[in-house]
Parts: sequence; C-alpha cells; structure tokens
Amino acid sequence: MTARNTVAVLLLALWPMAMPAAAQSACSTEEHEGSSFDVCRFDPTRQPLELYNLGDDGEPIATFSGLAQQLAGDGKRLTFAMNAGMFDDKLRPIGLYVEHGQTQKKLNRRNGYGNFHLKPNGVFLLENGKAAVMETEAFVKSGRKPEFATQSGPMLVINGRIHPKFSESGTSAKVRNGVGVTASGEVVFALSENAVTFHQFARFFRDALGTPNALFLDGTISSLYSTDLRRNDGYLPLGPMVGAYEVK
Repeated sequence: MTARNTVAVLLLALWPMAMPAAAQSACSTEEHEGSSFDVCRFDPTRQPLELYNLGDDGEPIATFSGLAQQLAGDGKRLTFAMNAGMFDDKLRPIGLYVEHGQTQKKLNRRNGYGNFHLKPNGVFLLENGKAAVMETEAFVKSGRKPEFATQSGPMLVINGRIHPKFSESGTSAKVRNGVGVTASGEVVFALSENAVTFHQFARFFRDALGTPNALFLDGTISSLYSTDLRRNDGYLPLGPMVGAYEVK
C-alpha cells in the first residue's frame, strides 16, 4: 500500500460503507505500462457531474470534506470528487470557470510559464447531459455555452495525438490527474498512484482509456475522493473541484 493510500484509509476510518450493494462501482484501480492509476468513469446522461469552487459563504470550499458537508446540507451524499483545474494563491481558477451557466472566470488565452501555458491547453465542459474536452482555440470557435466548464493545461491528447511538446524520453515525473471523454461520451478521470511523465500519462489516456481528447488537471496536489475506493485525500487546499453525488 502506498503512503497516499495509507493516509486515505486513515481519513476514511469513520466512514459508513461506501455504496449500496446494488450500485455499480464508478472507480477502480488499473495498471498500464508498469504504473497504477485510480480511474473513475461516468455516463453524464445518468450520473450528473458538477463543478465547485466557492461555498455558500463566498469563500473557497478548499477540501473534499468541506464539499461533502455542503452537499449534505442539501440532502446530497458526495460519492466522487477530484481537483479540477489550476488556481491562484486564493484558490480561485486561473482559466475559464463556469458554474450553472454563470461564467465566474473568463477564458485565459495569454502566454506565460508553467503547465497551464504549455499550449495547447484546453477546456473540460458539461452541457445538456453531455461532456467534452476541447483544445482552447477549438472551444472558442465552437461558440459553446456550457453549464459547467473548467480550463486547464496542457492538453494530454488532441484528436488522438499526444501533445506535440511532450517527449517520450522525458524524465520529469510526478503524480498527475486528468480527464478525458471517450467517443461514446463517457467521462473518464484518472489519477496516477506513482510518478509518471506527461508522455506516459497521455499514453494511458489514449491507449488504455481510449479518449481521443484528454486534459491535464494538475500534478503534485492531485487529489481524489471516492467512496468506491474509500479514499478522501486531504493533503493541500484545493481550488476548483469536480464532483458527483447521490440524493439521500
């Protein structure tokens, strides 16, 4: 068991059993090219996904436990959550961010340093029960007005091709998480259990998960909440989060 999983088990020690016996598991652990990944799959037509950043008090929610508590107040039980895009020191998104059709941060097309600006970057969006991952300029041209959206970067896979700036021989390896959408519309989130390079992570989405487009969400702070895996990461405060819930 990894140190990350050990912490997760301790954090979840007081949890009730994760899911009713009749429920289908959304998350599981998969192996690819010698690395281990926690993978969560959703059909957005059956299991709505939403984005979260600020709480009812206008302050960042910051933790999965805080998000679970907020949803519980609305009669909902959080079953899955993951960090969902890069953010500033105030835990606010640095790129496009849309909640319930309201744009809270405009699209960021500037050049700069860091992973977010390793272009092309992209947008993960949810609209009318459908999901998509789109390269930023393609999103601009589409004119889409999503219900939920978060911008991050870099893209991992673009129309079946690995990001052109990733090197297969690259040596910079970190724990990473990302999201892709399959040709059939299934949303797939993945978080590596061990350090992987960008090229390794992109290959996992393209070759193992079958997502023609996939987006990097973050590294190092990558975190997961899953009742299926009895995991509730609480290493560092988070900005935007994506989550799924069931009504109590």
